[in-house]
Amino acid sequence: MEHDTEQGGMFGTALHATLHCTLGCVIGELAGLAIGISLGLGAWLSMGLATALAFVTGLSLATVPLARRRSIPLRRAFRMIWLGEATSIAAMELAMNAADYLLGGASVTSIFVPLFWWSLLAAIPVGFAAALPVNYMMIRRGLGHHNH
Repeated sequence: MEHDTEQGGMFGTALHATLHCTLGCVIGELAGLAIGISLGLGAWLSMGLATALAFVTGLSLATVPLARRRSIPLRRAFRMIWLGEATSIAAMELAMNAADYLLGGASVTSIFVPLFWWSLLAAIPVGFAAALPVNYMMIRRGLGHHNH
């Protein structure tokens, strides 16, 4: 019975970590796609920018609160979280960008085209579904997500 509680606790932690990751990824994804599309960079460069900004925002949203909460330097906090967060962000971004590209949202010419927003909204749960099992496995193995 204790094993089930431990599994549920790990799943809850993975769920929380994935929700946290989703926030960071969506902020970066939205900013990157909006900038790239507005500047006419094309789908691939826009998705590259979105991915880069998702890593910046996702890692920042994990590092800064951990450093403040534990009163430790940012460098130390980053070393504590980077593996779990980077793995989670990579899984989420791969899935989100694939969904956004396949649905056509990354190829629009303006963020005012409804397809941009619909594709982004559809990509969010796809990214979440991709990152949740990754986070669960990382937590199960004791890697990363010290912030959650």
